[in-house]
Amino acid sequence: MSQYFNKLFIVVFLMANLSTLAQAQIPADYKGKPFYDDTLGFKGPQTIPGRLELAYYDFGGEGIAYHDSTSTNDGAILNHQCFDYGCHFRPGIPYHIAFFRENEGVDISYTKDWADFKVPNVVAPMVNQLYIGWESNGEWTNYTVDVKVPGRYKIITVYANYDNKSELWLNNKFATKLFLPKYTGYYHQWDQATVGEIVFPKAGLQLITLKYNKGPNLAYFDFVKID
Repeated sequence: MSQYFNKLFIVVFLMANLSTLAQAQIPADYKGKPFYDDTLGFKGPQTIPGRLELAYYDFGGEGIAYHDSTSTNDGAILNHQCFDYGCHFRPGIPYHIAFFRENEGVDISYTKDWADFKVPNVVAPMVNQLYIGWESNGEWTNYTVDVKVPGRYKIITVYANYDNKSELWLNNKFATKLFLPKYTGYYHQWDQATVGEIVFPKAGLQLITLKYNKGPNLAYFDFVKID
């Protein structure tokens, strides 16, 4: 019987420590929390391999989950306005999408019929796709991700406009530069490209930081495992 309890103790001890190892890769002083949204039916953290929606940056606010040069969500402000050519808040669009995270500083909007699908796209984004725009030099967003399979990944994105020398950092350490290979011609003319590679040495919870400058609209990153 004592041998049984000794083995049980070892198993419980190992499981506890494996869990700690998985979480210990996130910097110990990081106070942000994974994004979740009951309205969208989304529960974080986002997983890799898979898609990292850039509008789903962590909770925690300015200086923790993100840094933005203004305290307002410029995309949400614009979507409240109407002009001669129509209102930015399109008929039939859920309020939750049109004014996504409107009380935070990261500038977010969504793809619209008259803007993003009026001109031909090389690769069109999804309808109502959320994206980060109105970017300024030195801004960043944090994402808690759950890496299911360690290894090397290529990074694919859908973007509009031009390259802005973005970088990805992993657990507060530089990981890779991103390069948008083509100027699409317009903030609402979209293309798709493989923009970089990244290595995740271990599985488990990780902190990805996207550091960006003035330039494109960015929708998401697809992390695709390289065999």
